Amino acid sequence: MLFLDKNDFFTQKARRDELSKNLQSKSHYTTENKILRAELEAIKTKPATMEKYAREENLMKKDGEEVFVIPEKSDKAKN
Repeated sequence: MLFLDKNDFFTQKARRDELSKNLQSKSHYTTENKILRAELEAIKTKPATMEKYAREENLMKKDGEEVFVIPEKSDKAKN
């Protein structure tokens, strides 16, 4: 049982390690999901939040306004 079958010590350790990693991933994604749900609820209920999101993420603007997009500097531009 220690070395001869598919449930030997080393396989069990690998499975425990994988389970631990998957539980950490689940925790991370659960937290991220809560944050995104809160943002979605704010966008749905508050017009100012919706406008802010539209302006920042989609570069939308009101009539008569101008939008200037300034690209971030990259490492290639420095060389």
